[in-house]
Amino acid sequence: MAKKFVAGGVSPALVTPFNKKDELDEEAYRRLIRFVIDDLGVTGIVPAGSTGEFSSLFWDEQKRVIEIAVDEAKGKVQVIAGTGTSGTKRTIEMTKHAKDVGADASLIVTPYYMKPSQRGLYKHFSKVAEKVDMPILLYQLPALTDVVLPRMVVEDLAVEHDNIVGMKCSWGNMAYLMEILERVKPVAPDFKILCGWDEIVLPALAAGVDGCILASANFIGDYWVKIKKLVEQGKLEEARKTEMEIHKITRIIVRTGAAGTKTALNMMGVKVRKPRLPLEIGGSISHELRSELRLELERIGKVKVEPIVALPEAPEKIEERFGQVDVTAETILQGKLLVGEGFFGGDRPEMAHIDLLMGPKDGPVGEAFARAIAMVKDDPTKIEGHEPLLALLETNEAVKPETVLVPKVFIQNLRQASMVFGPVQAGVGKAVVQCVKDGFIPEKYVNKMVIIASVFVHPHAVSRNRVFVNNKKATVMAIRNAIENKPGLDFLFEAPARHPLKNEP
Repeated sequence: MAKKFVAGGVSPALVTPFNKKDELDEEAYRRLIRFVIDDLGVTGIVPAGSTGEFSSLFWDEQKRVIEIAVDEAKGKVQVIAGTGTSGTKRTIEMTKHAKDVGADASLIVTPYYMKPSQRGLYKHFSKVAEKVDMPILLYQLPALTDVVLPRMVVEDLAVEHDNIVGMKCSWGNMAYLMEILERVKPVAPDFKILCGWDEIVLPALAAGVDGCILASANFIGDYWVKIKKLVEQGKLEEARKTEMEIHKITRIIVRTGAAGTKTALNMMGVKVRKPRLPLEIGGSISHELRSELRLELERIGKVKVEPIVALPEAPEKIEERFGQVDVTAETILQGKLLVGEGFFGGDRPEMAHIDLLMGPKDGPVGEAFARAIAMVKDDPTKIEGHEPLLALLETNEAVKPETVLVPKVFIQNLRQASMVFGPVQAGVGKAVVQCVKDGFIPEKYVNKMVIIASVFVHPHAVSRNRVFVNNKKATVMAIRNAIENKPGLDFLFEAPARHPLKNEP
């Protein structure tokens, strides 16, 4: 064999950066390689793999990314070049190029699209191994190739060809992986097995695989290096806790591939721009998943937390606080209503801020309440992103007094909407019920009055339980502040008042 290759460790399946003209961005690629080696401490790199969008690269581009990887690695880490194609002759040509430019090994995916037979798979890999004297890793990726590399074929190739030195298994099927470990390792002890499915790395390492090649190692490779070391030291409980810190990220990346990986790197300031079509941000990775990914990266300190929306230091104008339901300063001054404010949760993303109006159904608050509900049916575009909704209990029971919630912050995606239409809705509802039970809102008025609550939900909020608790406490505080700053609710119903929207003396 031309050179010694020791498979193992942690290697990122490198993304391929493109510039604004959708051409290979060589300088960005070099920066990425330096980042994963110097900052993340990975032990190998894999250019032109699936995460590198090899199937969208021109032939010369695929050769060039391999050349850059070898040049930039400078012998510090091993370079495993992706050289697989759907045809045997083309695979041989690309593998020869990888050897000629100095790659340490080649990674050859099962031929896709044509769906070869077991015999065809065996002949394909055998022919490449015979024609190119360099270490070869088989690459199993049924999710994209729709081809499964049978264990018997792997076993035969491992035994019969000295330069077929290992296999990357990118499949979440632990039963298959265990079969390879059980049946192939005994007959080919030096055959290395690498996990390529981010979600099962920990159990795979615990079972005995030699290392991993991962998309997520582009940006959390340091975590994988730590986890592998902990497993080798027998510290499985610590390894499990560390893996749980990033498990949600792995789940997102498994489902979004190159698009998700590039999104994460861009968020971290490692600029690799967007993937090539047909992959796209918003499609291959939805905007909801993109938000989830950013939150997870912020949580582990990979992305700086910057407040998207902050509460104002000074009190807002009435029009700004209740503008969505057309309540003005004149309404507040002339009408029979109560205004209260509640805040709970400190400076955490799950903090709650409630601006609240209370008043009779036949007064200005009642009219504003009716307008808010009507707008949802009549002209939803006017309030898009701030759609009012009724406070409900977990049993979908309506709250008494009837209470409508109006989001302060524009709702941009389904994840943010689920926070408002779930824990906030329930938290405010529970608070109103509690205030009736505790006597702050007398029973005799529950069917005569309505409440409008302007609710703040931070776009970075993650914990649904904490959002529920904080909004419940903030609402109780707002109701108490509203009532305790006035003679009580009786004055709303018993004292005469001029309706602010009527031309009465």
